[in-house]
Amino acid sequence: MIRNILKGMVIGVANIIPGVSGGTMAVSMGIYDKLIHCLTHLFKEFKDSMKFLIPIAIGAGAALIGLSFVIEPAFEYFPLQTSCLFIGLIVGGLPAIFKKVKGKGIKASYIIPFLIFFAIVVGMAVVGDTEGNAADLSFSLWNVIKLFGVGIIAAATMVIPGVSGSMMLLLLGYYNPIISAIKDFVTALVSFDMQGILQGFGILVPAGLGMVFGVFAIAKIIEIIFEKFPIQAYWAIIGLIVASPIAVLFSVELAGIGVISVLVSVLTFVVGFIVAMKLGE
Repeated sequence: MIRNILKGMVIGVANIIPGVSGGTMAVSMGIYDKLIHCLTHLFKEFKDSMKFLIPIAIGAGAALIGLSFVIEPAFEYFPLQTSCLFIGLIVGGLPAIFKKVKGKGIKASYIIPFLIFFAIVVGMAVVGDTEGNAADLSFSLWNVIKLFGVGIIAAATMVIPGVSGSMMLLLLGYYNPIISAIKDFVTALVSFDMQGILQGFGILVPAGLGMVFGVFAIAKIIEIIFEKFPIQAYWAIIGLIVASPIAVLFSVELAGIGVISVLVSVLTFVVGFIVAMKLGE
């Protein structure tokens, strides 16, 4: 259970960071197939599914809440070191994925999905380099509907390996407002600020309901793809994983990076790589 909570925390952290995919982290840690299976068979295998999903959800929720206060300063003061940690976590999953396609040869039907999804991730990083105007989160029926729709889009992209849900929120203009809403809601809870709590509910509840709906909807589609085209799906994931470090580095300001920073970054990469391999065992 503790191991699954830790895996959930890694997934939660990944989903906060634009360019990093929670789905990729699930693949890296060897739980992606089981996660999809539990989501699509929740009611048929309710007890076993919940036994697996609850620790993952606890870890992801704790990371989302706790790191909403930490991620911004970490990337502000230690951009390369923090980015290399996540690159290590991403790349650490490649050996496990290559085992899935070992001995299957190289075909055009494998290379094409690899190239397509590699291009998708890099393309999203290039397009998402700057964020548009921040979304309006004031309470209204229209904004509630929009938040529900944004939740569906974000959750669906979070489940797909290599596609960053937070990057999608960034492109839609909802990333910073929602991160701020999470921080403000937690602060309001601690200080028993009822106005702040109700305001947070008005933002986070519709977005959260949309995310739940999006996760279950996309999980079924992904399960069908893996049943019918497993090797092509894994090559697509390899393309997504290989492209993800490039996407992460796109957002890093490399000017003024010194030798010490590079050495520490190498260390954080190694730490991330080892953690991903160990959690994937």
